[in-house]
Amino acid sequence: MSSSISSGRNTNNSGESYSPGGEIQEFPARQGFSLSYKGKTLLSRIDPIAQAERVAENLKIQDRTLYFCPSPLYGYGLSLLLEKTKTSSSTILCVEVDEQLFDLSQRAMKSILDEGKDRLILNKVGTNPENALELCALVRKTWGERNFRKVEFLRLNGGWQLFPDLYEKAATILRQDMALAWSNAMTLIRLGRLYIRNAIRNLALIPKSPDISVLDYGADPVLVLGAGPSMDIILDELKGHFDTEKRPFRIICADTCMPSLKERDIQPDLALVLESQQVNLRAFLNSRGWKIPIAADLSSLPASTRVLGGKTYLFMTPWTELRLFDRLKQAFLLPSPLPPLGSVGLSAAELARRLSTGPIVTACMDFSFTMDAYYARSSPLHRSYLSGGNRFKSLLNADVALREGTFATLSKSGIPVRSDPAMRNYRNLFENEFSSSKQFYEIKGPGLSLGVKEISPKEAVEILTENKNDLNISPSRISPKQSDKKISHKDLEKFVESEKQYLLGLRDILTGKISAEAEELENLLDTLDYLWAHFPECAAAGGRRPDAKDLSFLKRVRVEIDPFLKLWEEALILN
Repeated sequence: MSSSISSGRNTNNSGESYSPGGEIQEFPARQGFSLSYKGKTLLSRIDPIAQAERVAENLKIQDRTLYFCPSPLYGYGLSLLLEKTKTSSSTILCVEVDEQLFDLSQRAMKSILDEGKDRLILNKVGTNPENALELCALVRKTWGERNFRKVEFLRLNGGWQLFPDLYEKAATILRQDMALAWSNAMTLIRLGRLYIRNAIRNLALIPKSPDISVLDYGADPVLVLGAGPSMDIILDELKGHFDTEKRPFRIICADTCMPSLKERDIQPDLALVLESQQVNLRAFLNSRGWKIPIAADLSSLPASTRVLGGKTYLFMTPWTELRLFDRLKQAFLLPSPLPPLGSVGLSAAELARRLSTGPIVTACMDFSFTMDAYYARSSPLHRSYLSGGNRFKSLLNADVALREGTFATLSKSGIPVRSDPAMRNYRNLFENEFSSSKQFYEIKGPGLSLGVKEISPKEAVEILTENKNDLNISPSRISPKQSDKKISHKDLEKFVESEKQYLLGLRDILTGKISAEAEELENLLDTLDYLWAHFPECAAAGGRRPDAKDLSFLKRVRVEIDPFLKLWEEALILN
């Protein structure tokens, strides 16, 4: 079938004959024009302009909304939509997959694009679903971080029918990216201060703890374990294959898996620690002194690195952009980065991909639960719930399973389970991050499908024990640190002293002890951005801060200085 653009023979507005053939030279008439392409009718004969304008007219404009318009063709309806959004904080993103239609829209929409300026853009996307990720970067670059709260899919014509799945996928990825950005902002507001305090405390580990980049599992298969309800089932299915001396594969686990593994005397090769709060210590209740190596985030709870007694490897997840990180990097004190994925299970999967070129089998990352099982039965939270049980409290955890926002769904094995929006987002993020990799497999069970190849426990054993790396993939190693220089306690002391001087200088200015030019105050505030990055108006603004003349802002910054001065002094005391 021909892929050229064709239309029904018609007349233009001047009454002359209109037959565009393979290239559209002029705009069609208002009445009786139809546009067909690749067997699809993209514009109908019944006044396509009026139809598009009717859609735009009936649309209720909402603030901070990104209107996603696939295949705009001639741009019918967009001028009206621009007029309606003129006084709002909403904008329009038009996208096109097909090359010919994109060229058509560029020509036909020139005046509309000029009219819209920064409120409307037209972008070409590829047919690979991963190209939709580029749209997220485009939106952030054009309109800034966290500028929108929702995405509205807008169908002004039939052009979207050519690639419906791809356009829906692109809109979904935009929504997920937007939700993740706002979730990260809320997390930064709630936990940002704790993250940076932990990071400063953990700097004392750097002279004696190697960077995660020194690890290399070669082509060894890796079993990545989460702590979902299916853990007990999966471990029982795989029993007999965990002997540490004979085991031909590696195990990387979330820290919450430790009680279950300890009970079964299954020794992982690496336990991942991300959690920054005290609750994380419950993950090691029965494991104290167990010599298990851990991979610890720089912002994780410092006490967690001391419980197991094994070797600690450091990495960092950049939860936000801070100039402090730049200074740490220049001083060779910043551990190798891993992307902030939000879930210890996803981070464990990413770490496995960085350390090994062999097959990676995931298990117990369920992102779902049942009425009587929210986590693995040996996990700290499950034990805590059972220990609080009595004759007045059911063993069915209805408060959790039926709380607002949860919903019923089917697992990959067809069993009814429950989930919630946060778990679903993590599942979607796993699929976006890892489904295109040939390395990943997931063991069948009661959890949600992760979007990678499903295998039975028997097939998992074969993949893990045969140790055949025929994947033909390129290594995805963690980039080594900038320098092999051995960091000493003296190097740390030098860095800490410089940070203290920044803080003392800012405190002297804010207390009126010394006078300073406005530019000097501005520079110090930017240098010490970790003092205010967690403020609500800053966390949701992509790192932007209020003006240095804002007295309320300066008072809050002043309150932060003394606790951080004390923290830097404590950083010199080795853990």
